[in-house]
Amino acid sequence: MLVPPSVIIGIHGLANKPPAADKPGFWKKALIEGLKRNCGKTTDDLSFDFVYWADLRYPAPIALADNPEPYYEDTGSGPFPSYQASKFVEIINKATEIAGTEVNFLDVHTGVTSVGDFVLERELKDLAAYYADPKFRETVRGRLTEKLKEYKGSRVMLIGHSMGSIIAYDVLRLLGVDDPQFRLDHFVTIGSPLGMPHVKYKISQENDLVRTPSIVGRWTNFADRRDVVAIEAKLGDDYEPNDQGVKVADVPLINAYRSPLDRDPPNKPNYHKSYGYLRTPELSNVVRAFS
Repeated sequence: MLVPPSVIIGIHGLANKPPAADKPGFWKKALIEGLKRNCGKTTDDLSFDFVYWADLRYPAPIALADNPEPYYEDTGSGPFPSYQASKFVEIINKATEIAGTEVNFLDVHTGVTSVGDFVLERELKDLAAYYADPKFRETVRGRLTEKLKEYKGSRVMLIGHSMGSIIAYDVLRLLGVDDPQFRLDHFVTIGSPLGMPHVKYKISQENDLVRTPSIVGRWTNFADRRDVVAIEAKLGDDYEPNDQGVKVADVPLINAYRSPLDRDPPNKPNYHKSYGYLRTPELSNVVRAFS
């Protein structure tokens, strides 16, 4: 394989997905759509690769015709809504301030592990399986590890969505031990549950500190504060810098994804949807600077 000078690698998150032949293309289209709308990019050229793992958990992918929340090109014009320019910011901040207080109260008064287990088992079943099933955990980690090694020597941006951000974080910590000379230019997390107390507890069981992986040159965490999976949106408060002084930078944004009008239910917002994150102005600016 001819290795490009730079590449963006994505890894998807929770729940079943469209077929492996289609899902990477949807991510790439969402990134390019964001670059065109937000940055005036005029070409479809983008060096992109992808790690797919839904087949390890689900016997068959979601049929494209049955997907209630597919990728589709937004018919609007001009940039997608940015966080700083949004009239909803004050409302969002108030709502998530209350939600965050409730989460912290539960953590303090009922115990980190019990709250984490409850959330994982009831809402994030794939993540619960990741921690409970060593074979699944090692297989999905192996897929990402091999993909990263394919591009050793290239400039690499790794984008992890949802549970994919946890898999990515764990792999980067392991690579820092197994191959300390490996370098990842930019680690990007979107809609990440890395701030959940249970997840941090699991990281602390496997590593010396809860910190930025040693091989990472930059880490940016993007979160819509209405995204329940990323309710603990400020990772900078929880993750120590690595030995290079690299600390996670938290960037709030507006995930404007809505289900298409021909699906049931129509026009339903999903603040966790990967496609919505991938075409935000804040992420587009980072991708444009990298590519």
